Amino acid sequence: MPFVAVRRAVKESVSGLPPAFWWLWTSTLVNRLGGFVATFMALYLTVEQGYSATYAGLVAALHGLGGVISSLGAGVMTDRLGRRPTLLIAQVSTAASVALLGFMTHPVAIAGVAFLVGMASNASRPAVQAMLADIVRPEDRVRAFSLNYWAINLGFAISTAGAGFIASYSYRAGFLVEGAMTLVCAVLVFVKLPESRPTRSAAATAAEEQVGLGTVLRDGRFMGVVGLSFLVALVFQQGALGLPVAMGEAGFSPSDYGLAIAVNGVMIVVLQIPVTRFIEHRDPQRLLVLSSLVAGYGFGLTAFAGSVGVFALTVMVWTLAEIINAPTQTGLVVRLSPTHGRGRYQGMYTMSWAVAGLVAPLMSGFLIDRLGAEWLWGGCAVVGTAAALGYWGLMRGLPEGPEDEVAGHDVPAPAPTAAQGAEPDAATPLVPAPEGAADRR
Repeated sequence: MPFVAVRRAVKESVSGLPPAFWWLWTSTLVNRLGGFVATFMALYLTVEQGYSATYAGLVAALHGLGGVISSLGAGVMTDRLGRRPTLLIAQVSTAASVALLGFMTHPVAIAGVAFLVGMASNASRPAVQAMLADIVRPEDRVRAFSLNYWAINLGFAISTAGAGFIASYSYRAGFLVEGAMTLVCAVLVFVKLPESRPTRSAAATAAEEQVGLGTVLRDGRFMGVVGLSFLVALVFQQGALGLPVAMGEAGFSPSDYGLAIAVNGVMIVVLQIPVTRFIEHRDPQRLLVLSSLVAGYGFGLTAFAGSVGVFALTVMVWTLAEIINAPTQTGLVVRLSPTHGRGRYQGMYTMSWAVAGLVAPLMSGFLIDRLGAEWLWGGCAVVGTAAALGYWGLMRGLPEGPEDEVAGHDVPAPAPTAAQGAEPDAATPLVPAPEGAADRR
């Protein structure tokens, strides 16, 4: 029976993951369920507060700049303080700054607090990704990252619907609700999640000291992935930036855009898990090349769209690329990251998306205003092709095997002596440190 087959598929998709993963997954879902501010921030500034669209864009840019700055700092904190302390600091700071933003009325105060919100909210990402890599077996990581991405989009889809209702009652209530939900996430982390940073011997601690941001920058293959991630992010972000502007200039209403872009959330919620089951053990090089091409040409097809239905079809094309790219790309980042430097590596990867968030609005605005929307969509096709070629070349000769084995040779650690006690091989399953162990340094 189809129901039995679906039930079996769901069970296989979620089975075998540790309880800590599901608490982290729940924290992610709760956080996204409360993600109201990003949805109605522009309307709040222009409609409720009466500021110009230019000022709203400036606030959005400052929010993104805060995320760029915090990415690297949070990565270092994740390695030095630990995953759990970094998550707690980031989530408590986010809750406080978001609630404070709801009470700001002066333009300078709003801009300054929005910058702080961007810093605080982005700081949790390297810690979450590093913790996922710590607590999940290498062979299950693509599936785990996919489930986490599914939670993000499920929460966003629900919060988007709730944001309109809350905004009609009180914009300030939206800020307070998001702050409260983020605080709930911090409580979940504090109560249910132990520190996951792997235990380390004196030799491993010495190896960690060798991994600085300079080490990450000198890692040619990894920085290539960061650069390609930036190109892919430029393309995907046009769904929220270039697409509504282009549809508006073509005479379509905001509700038309809402119908078209809703396909993105629905497809991710419905297809993320089954597609991940299909791609989980397939060649990541081919998946990244394919997803980059489909994303670029999916947006490129938008140049030929003349109705809401055709716009929705183009959204379906690039959403499929997003479903394939997200867990595969994240799994590759973990694969190339040495165990004792995961926070810094994840911070650099997170920064590529934050920088794309700053560049993408400028790119779409310039091309649409100066040359026309067709040039934007053609540019997306070119960028997607360039990213595909980059992945094809960069991943040639990438060693096979578990992620930690691949990354282990990037940053060689001093060989421990018998007196020091040999550190387990990098491919050995990681044992979470006792709670509080990360605070010893």
